[in-house]
Amino acid sequence: MINKILVSACLMGFQVRYNGSEKAKMTRQLARWQQENRLVIHCPELAAGLSVPRPPAEIFSADGSDVMHGRARIIENTGRDVTEHYQLAAWLALRAAQESGCSAALLTDGSPTCGSQHIYDGSFNAVRKAGMGVAASLLAEKGIAVFSEAQLPELIRWIAEREGDATDS
Repeated sequence: MINKILVSACLMGFQVRYNGSEKAKMTRQLARWQQENRLVIHCPELAAGLSVPRPPAEIFSADGSDVMHGRARIIENTGRDVTEHYQLAAWLALRAAQESGCSAALLTDGSPTCGSQHIYDGSFNAVRKAGMGVAASLLAEKGIAVFSEAQLPELIRWIAEREGDATDS
């Protein structure tokens, strides 16, 4: 059985990040997976109607799970509360993954939506902390394996183990 992967659109070269940039990490492996129709390219924030560019937003003194359970907020650097937009982004990412049969997600780390290893602390001082964004935490909670772009080798191994073959990078 082929494992499908939800992948952040910015990792595939789409200029959809808050500042209009991308974080292209198109490796030979991702190109191969794209040719095999494994990848579901998705930007949760765009799907939720957020604009490009948009003000930076951070989870204030918590993590994505706290936001999804109503215990924390996501605030833009302008002071505007955008929690509901980001919660919608998380639910749309989950829907895209489930409807496409994704068993894993490869997401952009640091984002209040897609961060899986680290997020920013809400101070807007570039202070990183361990934690997950709203989409990463919801996907993980619903049984989808979540990897950051720095964990591509781990994702490759995870896929190979599940499919019983050696997948080279």
